[in-house]
Amino acid sequence: MTRETRDRVWDAVPLRSTEQAGEGHPLDLDHLDAATEAQVLARLLSRDFDAWSEAASRVGHCARPIRLHGSSQTVDGATGEVLSSFSSADSPLGVLHVRCGNRRAVDCPSCSRLYAADTFHLIRAGVVGGKGVPEQVGENPMVFATLTAPSFGLVHGTRGGRTCRPFTPKGQDQTCEHGRSTVCHTRHADGDQLLGQPLCQDCYDYESHLVWQWWAPELWRRFTIDLRRALAKTLGVPETRLPDLVTAQYAKVAEYQQRGIVHFHALIRLDGPKSADGFALAPAGITASLLARLVEQAAAGVVFDAPPLNEADVVRRLRFGTQLDSRPVAAARRTDDPDRALTPEQVAGYLAKYATKSATDSTDTASPHARRLRATIAQVTDPIHADARRDGIPLREHPYGLLFKWRHMLGFRGHFSTKSRRYSITLGQLRRRRVRYERALAAANREGRTLDVRDLDDLLLDDTEETTLVVGQWTYAGSGWDTDGDAELARAAAARAREYAQERAANRHQNG
Repeated sequence: MTRETRDRVWDAVPLRSTEQAGEGHPLDLDHLDAATEAQVLARLLSRDFDAWSEAASRVGHCARPIRLHGSSQTVDGATGEVLSSFSSADSPLGVLHVRCGNRRAVDCPSCSRLYAADTFHLIRAGVVGGKGVPEQVGENPMVFATLTAPSFGLVHGTRGGRTCRPFTPKGQDQTCEHGRSTVCHTRHADGDQLLGQPLCQDCYDYESHLVWQWWAPELWRRFTIDLRRALAKTLGVPETRLPDLVTAQYAKVAEYQQRGIVHFHALIRLDGPKSADGFALAPAGITASLLARLVEQAAAGVVFDAPPLNEADVVRRLRFGTQLDSRPVAAARRTDDPDRALTPEQVAGYLAKYATKSATDSTDTASPHARRLRATIAQVTDPIHADARRDGIPLREHPYGLLFKWRHMLGFRGHFSTKSRRYSITLGQLRRRRVRYERALAAANREGRTLDVRDLDDLLLDDTEETTLVVGQWTYAGSGWDTDGDAELARAAAARAREYAQERAANRHQNG
């Protein structure tokens, strides 16, 4: 088959999704090797392509869906009546496909996009209301804070378009004890492989880097405690009485930097005493500007004495980096002035984007620096594991016993996206509402009627108000599509959906 014939075949393929339609969005499959391309063409020309396309669209063209065998029944919780039943045999390919749910875009662009959308709505609801959260929360003081990691050695980076490291007169370049320059006069462009790499690997403190990364979640926990203490001191009340006046709610994500270490980005909101609807009214006497100063004060004061890696090691006093940033979030629409306060949509977009990134998105995991980090993890944990086997001690009892388990995350063991209990709704609630919608849509399709989304008030009901139960028996059949070609076809369809949705959003913005 010639390339021209191949292009005509897959550019004309009607992939089943409301987001897949539209001219000018052909599938991007030019990067495939010959074997995978042959698999794609075989799928496109197969008799069961329509069934495959339907199965793929049901999971949003997930790159690695979970395959299940079994059946389920929807039962009325009050009467016990079986309202409907479903079997995997009824699925287009005879097996039920469900989304993998991976939040990382590098692994599954489709599920990552859905995760980012859910995170966006979760965060936005805590800023301006909606999804069951009252709009009054938008009147509360809010700041967008970035808590960074300290320096563990000089690395190549960008300095606002200037040279990598401060300029020194010719002939006065300094060198470290290993004979390497501590000054770099290069203006690194985005994508430069040197970005994030140490100027001297032998000077870089890899062990302290890993210790800080391992205990970063503990630093965040202590920051929230210190912030509450600072609020109590500001209000002149004992810390035990603070919840009666004000509480700090937050949504936080972790983002990898090019040097392989995380920063924390958080939206922090102050609430007052609980209101009748379960959310808190704005407290008096504390502005967003004052909250921003308290956040910086608390972050700067956080310390944690980390346990030594081994008997010959030292105790390290860990802190956040000196590059702290805390800016008020305002409800007013932002202009092009960078000094203006951030808007809720900006903050929600930032955090949603950060939440889907992994170590591989910002850090070159094949670089000498990343290899050195993983090698240091092995050097630290190998003796710990050997001692544990010899003495019969569980690895969990050693402060760093499980560090090797997180080597693929370069030592970071925390959650990438977290929130306080009363910040807003949960991801679980958003997902259950989507399931309710999909059930209602499927029932409407079976009955041949149109579903009016505006009438779906039951999507907002609490879980305690559910009137039906879904009882099922399912067994795991495997993960992923049958071939690499199927997986690439799903990825390409998901990319086309994303491009088409972005184009529609841009058109709405331009016309609105």
